[in-house]
Amino acid sequence: MSIGNSPEDDRTFPSADREPIGRTLQQARIAAGLSVEEVSASTRVRIPIVHGIEEDDFSRCGGDVYARGHIRTLARAVGIDPAPLIEQYDAEHGGRPSPTPAAPLFEAERIRPEPRRPNWTAAMVAAIVAVVGFVGFTMFNGAEEPKGTTAAEGGPAPAPEKATSAAKPKPAKPAPKPTGSAIAAVPADKVTIRLTADGKSWISAKAADGKMLFDGFLQEGDTKTFQDDEQVDLVLGNAGAIELYVNGKKVSEKFEDGQVERLSYTKGDPEAG
Repeated sequence: MSIGNSPEDDRTFPSADREPIGRTLQQARIAAGLSVEEVSASTRVRIPIVHGIEEDDFSRCGGDVYARGHIRTLARAVGIDPAPLIEQYDAEHGGRPSPTPAAPLFEAERIRPEPRRPNWTAAMVAAIVAVVGFVGFTMFNGAEEPKGTTAAEGGPAPAPEKATSAAKPKPAKPAPKPTGSAIAAVPADKVTIRLTADGKSWISAKAADGKMLFDGFLQEGDTKTFQDDEQVDLVLGNAGAIELYVNGKKVSEKFEDGQVERLSYTKGDPEAG
């Protein structure tokens, strides 16, 4: 006699050969050398939610949609691909919801306002006013005698005015725009770092003695400059949004959006070593 499976056997459990989502994110964060506080500051995901996700507790996320968004954001912040983690989350939590069908096109057309009919009365009034004004203007100009009748009657014509000999002053040339060479005017005995944000990014800068020079966010268009006698250490939370100049020279390395970079620079050419 066969015994049927109980309803509990239909539940989906994590695969035995696959790490839990939270542990994968935690190991990637530790490998990147980031603390929970640094990840929270760079992603704007609150610290309790980061701790909960690393323990595979998604109850504080506010639903599956927010949980997927937090997983994607945290994965990019610690430098791993979020796609496998989202796929694993869908497999363990019932998959993605079906999309909502779009409203029929005829409903949008039904509420479209009807075109207004032309106001012929207003057009006729405007035409009459224009004609009356033109006639009045013509009659008024015809009543005035033209000036310079002496020349028309055969008298001597007035001599033309002599052109002034003074030449007009030439317009001043616009000041030349500053180029990248102006940035190179930095002291050679110091380490000079200049950051310009093309988008929002969390930035941390420390001097050689461990003193914190800056710790916070740069908004789009913000610029920060740091100097130290020996070395400046940087952590870029969203490195792809940062334009970096070191000792007056633009760093040519291309960073990706959402990438976390830990960098250190000393005096001299940043690309020489």
